[in-house]
Amino acid sequence: MGMVLGLTTLSDENIERVVADPPLVWRVVAPDDPEIYEASRREQRKPSFLSRLLGNKPADPPPSAAFALGAAEGIATDLDKAWHGIHYLLTGTADAAAMPWSFLISGGRSVGDIDVGYAPARAFTAAETRSIAEALADVGEDELRARFDPGDMTSKEIYPEIWNRGLPEDDPFGYLVEYHRLLRGFLQQATEAKVGIVVTLS
Repeated sequence: MGMVLGLTTLSDENIERVVADPPLVWRVVAPDDPEIYEASRREQRKPSFLSRLLGNKPADPPPSAAFALGAAEGIATDLDKAWHGIHYLLTGTADAAAMPWSFLISGGRSVGDIDVGYAPARAFTAAETRSIAEALADVGEDELRARFDPGDMTSKEIYPEIWNRGLPEDDPFGYLVEYHRLLRGFLQQATEAKVGIVVTLS
């Protein structure tokens, strides 16, 4: 299966609600699986060891019954396994770098400590999303090609480490460009709708 990076649109208002009440993230990234949301909600309500020891009742979570997504929210896409390669083309590194270039693997606001795959989700406001979209709009295919270095990517263990295989059917640069175009289009749509994004790795 591997690690796939997903992006979902969300308004600033609902980003605030999700950050304040992390189980709601499942209503955003897995809207067709209500059981995973309910299980996360039950887990959040469990008292900690210290609370049980002191006889304290856990605080009630913020109300979520009215939580709903608007027309421009909940729109999702994914970058398959191209996300780390795209990150490398934008930053030249395998690790976190300066924003907004590093947004695929760092930055934004963490949505509690609920793993939605390999880590908690991260949320970027509409303004942050617009900044990311504007930055990526200035990076064309020729510039990406100039930055594409299979040897360096292999030495830096850029996931999924397919860059130097040399198989006739492989087109690793074309693979990255395809998903870079998808990413740019998705961010542009989010910007036009004036919404932010939630990033997940699952």
